[in-house]
Amino acid sequence: MASDYRRELFSALQALQAEKGISQEDAITSLKDTLVTAYKKNFEGETNVEVDVDPEKQEFNLLQIKEVIPDGDMIDPYSEIYLKDAREINSAYEAGDQIKFEINPRDFGRLAAQSGKNKSTQTIREKEKEAIHARYEGFEHEIVSARVAREDQRFLWVTMPDGQEAAMGDKDRIPGETYKTGDPIKVLINRVEDSATRGPQIYVSRTSPELVKRLFEQEVPEVYDGTVVIESIAREAGDRSKVAVRTTDSNLDPVGTLVGPRGSRVQAVVNELHGENMDIVEWVEDEAQYIANALNPAEVVDVIFSPDNDNEVTVIVPDYQLSLAIGKRGQNARLAAKLTKFKIDIKSETQAENDPQLQAILEESAKYAEEEDQSDETDETDEALEDETEYADANEYFSEGADQFDASEEEKTSESAEESSSAEEDSSKAKAKMTEAEVKEAQEEFAAALKNVDFDAILEEKEGDDNKKSDDK
Repeated sequence: MASDYRRELFSALQALQAEKGISQEDAITSLKDTLVTAYKKNFEGETNVEVDVDPEKQEFNLLQIKEVIPDGDMIDPYSEIYLKDAREINSAYEAGDQIKFEINPRDFGRLAAQSGKNKSTQTIREKEKEAIHARYEGFEHEIVSARVAREDQRFLWVTMPDGQEAAMGDKDRIPGETYKTGDPIKVLINRVEDSATRGPQIYVSRTSPELVKRLFEQEVPEVYDGTVVIESIAREAGDRSKVAVRTTDSNLDPVGTLVGPRGSRVQAVVNELHGENMDIVEWVEDEAQYIANALNPAEVVDVIFSPDNDNEVTVIVPDYQLSLAIGKRGQNARLAAKLTKFKIDIKSETQAENDPQLQAILEESAKYAEEEDQSDETDETDEALEDETEYADANEYFSEGADQFDASEEEKTSESAEESSSAEEDSSKAKAKMTEAEVKEAQEEFAAALKNVDFDAILEEKEGDDNKKSDDK
């Protein structure tokens, strides 16, 4: 019976380990602190004590340490013992030796035991906080399936899979979403903070662009294994996101892979985000093409880079697509700027024609392109001359039949040209240019939308990404 309380104590410690996630080492440390605290309380603060614990045998001993002193020189009976008394225990003892005496914890007073219990509780709480912080700190920016717990004036509280509560602030909640207690919800662990007073606090988010990436990793195996890479995400939570993707497998369509059969994969992400629209575009190294892709679904005629700033571009679109390129309240252009990290100005073809600076840049680009084309034509001519001699006889052989064939083809070409001209005329009517009032209205809406874009932050992020890629190389 003497060791029953020891077994009960060890059972309680094991339960504590399982419930709170505290290691055996920390639990034993808590036990030692508890016993030492109770001893000091019971014996007027004496410190000459140690605890010997054997977790395998589920045994522990509280030992009081006394130093052997010559007879007649005792100062503290709690920490000293006369030589004659020590030799009654063992005749080999000499002055200066130390003797350990076992103390029964049941001999402690009620107040001492309560003090030890309080100390143990405090130690356990500290270890629990450390365990929580260590566990969740390693899962920052990971997605977790949680459940709505409660809501107060500051936070929506959710319960994590292990029972720990996490907080979601207003800025991390998707506008328009409503939550009921017990509702399942997927959240991103945003950060873990450690407070001296409150302990570790977990903050989660539903608005982070990283949440979109993690959801696609869950739904698309090719994203999870790295075959398809999500290069960039621009998001206005609850309304619309743009996702730029590329593939490491040339035989794989990255956009189609994310969309899935009949849109099943992207639809699963949209459903989890309660109807948030998803624009998936292909990321390419050609920056002009990438910017054009980012403005999807609008058609882009040309992308002109500013000669004064590498991070500014002017995009030219057909007159009838200006509103589509800008988007409702400027959203399409705004998200494209965030996605590509370029400051984008959008102009219609009519506006571009009336802009002398743009026309000068276009003329310079056209001259450069013409020189390139002439160089390519020269190379092709040289190759054709080499082939001409080899195929001279064959050309003569087929020349008579070719003349008859050309006459027939001329008639067909004439008919085709007439049909093409008619089709272009119809298309021109269908795609009539916008009125000046409509163009002005779209531009004013675009200018107002751009005021909400923090281009300095975008360019700073781009510079950071470029430095990271440079370091990786």
